Amino acid sequence: MPPTDDLPGSSAPFSLRAIALPAFGPSLMFGIGEGAILPMIPLMARELGASIAMAALMITLLGLGSLLNNLPASFITMRWGERGAIIAAGFWSAAGMLLCLQTHRLELFALGCFMVGMSQSVYNIARQSYLTAAVPPGYRARALSTLGGVMRIGLFVGPFLAATVVHAYGMGAAFWIGIAGVTCASLIGMRVPDLPEPALPAGQAPVHTTWLSILKDHRRVFLTLGFAILLVSAVRASRQAVLPLWADHLLLAPAAASLIYGLAGGIEMLLFYPAGKVMDVKGRRWVALPSMIIIGVALMLVPFTTGFVSLLIAAMAIGFANGIGSGLIMTLGADHAPPHGRAYFLGAWRFMADVGSTAGPALVALLAAAVSLAVGVAATGAFAFTAAAMMARWIPPHRAR
Repeated sequence: MPPTDDLPGSSAPFSLRAIALPAFGPSLMFGIGEGAILPMIPLMARELGASIAMAALMITLLGLGSLLNNLPASFITMRWGERGAIIAAGFWSAAGMLLCLQTHRLELFALGCFMVGMSQSVYNIARQSYLTAAVPPGYRARALSTLGGVMRIGLFVGPFLAATVVHAYGMGAAFWIGIAGVTCASLIGMRVPDLPEPALPAGQAPVHTTWLSILKDHRRVFLTLGFAILLVSAVRASRQAVLPLWADHLLLAPAAASLIYGLAGGIEMLLFYPAGKVMDVKGRRWVALPSMIIIGVALMLVPFTTGFVSLLIAAMAIGFANGIGSGLIMTLGADHAPPHGRAYFLGAWRFMADVGSTAGPALVALLAAAVSLAVGVAATGAFAFTAAAMMARWIPPHRAR
């Protein structure tokens, strides 16, 4: 965990270490819980009689549940507060996993997957809103990058924990690991202190905000930088489809494809704190632009790879670029979120990001079917360059104060 530093311009020191357990502990456990069940969801669906296409759809339901619940999640966070939303999200996810584990009907299994996706949006908005308010602006990017990095570590560790019990006790054991993880996230969340309401300037009447008023007051941000974030999310999600599909195109063995994907993911996990440090010290542009430019160049080079080594180099570049962009979307959202109605703003912000995450792989698949996989990959690279240009235009050049 990063060392204690003094906040510039303040006499009181601030340390991420001091808030590590309540701030990042739930994220680690939530990531472990979800990571444990992800590889098992399609296999469990197949056991319940699903076709291959239907089994793949069960994973899609996780993302769809998150996408459709972003705006309701903002209402939950505003109504119950960040602490209450964190606790509720963990228990709701556990209920969804338990439904998946106990049912013998495919439609109820699908409902359980959708419930887990719903919990993701509530949890993520609540955690982002909490850190936005609890951490000084000079440490905001480091805090949010660490939040995203810890979640990735959990998603990385979860499948390995599940693998140790699945071999001995069957696929259902992975869901018990998942239930334990998200329940622990809720229990740790109970230790999160409630945040006080933001103070109003002297003489100012209480501010009444609604979701519609937030959209109206911040429509310029959503239509400019928000659209850039949509493209960033589309590029990031597309890479998860591009690398395995191109490895298959090159006739690489599944084990080789998994190794490439895993090494690229390992690079990402090493860079989340340095990325946040650069954003805090130098400004958001210093990470946003290199991240999208490098990932764009690497994606453009993927169609020219001819074997394991060349694809691995391109994948490592993509992993590096995505790693230095850790926490970027959350940080930009936190920078623009108002003190009053913060959860409403972040819910809309996350909705735009999730639209990009859903649309990106779908576009790659559409172009691959209509033209060729190489064209789909190149189009994703073009989106990265477009996102870089838009962020160069709309991200303020100075660092957060």
